[in-house]
Amino acid sequence: MATDSIAAEMPDAEMPRSAQHHASQFSARRRMLALAIVALAFVMDLLDSTIVNIAIPSIQTNLHASYAAIQWLIAGYLLSFATLLITGGRMGDVYGYRRLFLIGVSGFTLASLISGLAWSPESLIAARLVQGAMAAFMVPQVMSLMQVMFNPQERAGVMGLFGALGGLAATLGPIIGGLLIQWNIAGLDWRPIFLINIPVGLFALVAGWKVLPPGKSEHPLHLDWMGTLVVVSGLLLLIFPLIQGRELDWPQWIFVMLAASLPTFALFAWYERKKDKADGSALIVPSLFKTRTFVTGLGTNVFFEMLFIGFFLINTLMLQAGLGYSVIKAALTGIGFAVGIGLSIGVLGQKLLPKFGRNVIFMGIGLMALGYSGLAWLVSQYGFDVQPLALTFSLLLAGLGAGLVMTPIFSVVLMDVDVKHAGSASGVMNALQQVGGAVGIALIGVLFFGLISNHASTSAQDEVPSIRTQLTAAGIPAVAQDPITDQFVQCFTDRSKQKDPSETPASCEVKPAAPAAPPLPANLPPAQRAAAEQQIQAARAAAIAKVGPILQGAGKTANMHNFSYAFSWSVAYEVLLLAILAGLSFLLPRHIKTDGGMGH
Repeated sequence: MATDSIAAEMPDAEMPRSAQHHASQFSARRRMLALAIVALAFVMDLLDSTIVNIAIPSIQTNLHASYAAIQWLIAGYLLSFATLLITGGRMGDVYGYRRLFLIGVSGFTLASLISGLAWSPESLIAARLVQGAMAAFMVPQVMSLMQVMFNPQERAGVMGLFGALGGLAATLGPIIGGLLIQWNIAGLDWRPIFLINIPVGLFALVAGWKVLPPGKSEHPLHLDWMGTLVVVSGLLLLIFPLIQGRELDWPQWIFVMLAASLPTFALFAWYERKKDKADGSALIVPSLFKTRTFVTGLGTNVFFEMLFIGFFLINTLMLQAGLGYSVIKAALTGIGFAVGIGLSIGVLGQKLLPKFGRNVIFMGIGLMALGYSGLAWLVSQYGFDVQPLALTFSLLLAGLGAGLVMTPIFSVVLMDVDVKHAGSASGVMNALQQVGGAVGIALIGVLFFGLISNHASTSAQDEVPSIRTQLTAAGIPAVAQDPITDQFVQCFTDRSKQKDPSETPASCEVKPAAPAAPPLPANLPPAQRAAAEQQIQAARAAAIAKVGPILQGAGKTANMHNFSYAFSWSVAYEVLLLAILAGLSFLLPRHIKTDGGMGH
């Protein structure tokens, strides 16, 4: 080939150097500096993912965001990250790991700035989509650079460090977010959770340019832009109807979109097989799906992520919007889950998996179901009186169970994959995990927010007897109580069905009518009549003044019960998914080793 002959004649000094070559010249000190820089970017991405959940109620109030917008803030990030993750990794091979890392960090930092300055739900969602896309360029280079800079014996320790950082970010993310919102720095409320990325990103950008090795892969594959476009289209056809359908009152075209996602995914599968035969650079290597353990492990993994990520949305809303917890109190309550996952993945899973194999999944599912059910029972039984410590314990159980499920599922996916396809298989697993999370957010949102709307009237009616008792004690006659309680029920129902929960419906703006005054004797002297009328007016004003606090208290209680109802049924849905996951786990190998090998 002409190109080969030219390359053969080119002096060594002029030959383009691979990233491996440049990294091989690094001193131990420079490798440690490079490791610190990419680890910083890795943590920045993880923190941004975990911080947002705790800020949802604040964002919702401040930007007048609908429930659908809140779902998009989480699911949109996951979707753009997932659909570009494999392409981002391959672009690093083609154009250079340092170059793509710096592009990703730059874009992520800029998107964080726009997120922190967002002026509407739409602008914040758009910025989050860009954040996810830039994370898809940035994060794969972290792993690629680790492969380039460290030999196989050193990588285990490096990957262990990243695992520890992941657990630390999951634990500290909500606390850092809670503190930033609680401090309300410069009156910015939730915005510092995004703005904090700017100095971190700028430092990573400058330091990365100076320290990270230039160069690309020695054997890069071609990019598969068409495959990326088709799979993005399919995912949007699936996710958009699930998130927006309730808000749009489920028009017919929403179901047409859902149906159209199936042939789009079929088209993607066909195109990937064609692309693989043409030049061997398909976005997803079709031969991977001939490996039984990869398919079964991947399927159970995606299903688990779907129920796992969806739970965090409803738990955050239950604690803050339902029980009225402050943002920092909710964050501290949720630590139990992160601690449980860390313990079970780092300690329990490693010890139990070699002895019990896939039965560890059943143990994990049992603990998750127990923890989730305990949360729902505590909230429904005790309401505002439930102690955070009790909720933390239930979340700890659920976290322990989640870690026991994760350990074997993650081990199975790659255990029988050909070594030459290990990178592609890992990319597919990571991408589909994010897709599973996005689908989980969409599905549980349909159920949870639908229940809040549909059960609102019942929750309000349940408070009517208590309202009547308090109105009677306040001196409001029975004849005047009917319009007050009717308006309360209507107002609460309308508010719960609002697309923007922060807006006040018209039914809530009507002032309660004053109780009718008793007739005065006709022969009452003018002076006495005037005095009596003043006393009546004062009594009516005092009675009306008591109505507001009574209705506000009833509204908080009705809201708590309404959220508790929606949360309980959503937990029942989660437990049902756990039962299905238990059934799917029978497809996994009976004996599993944590090093990715199959036991015999």
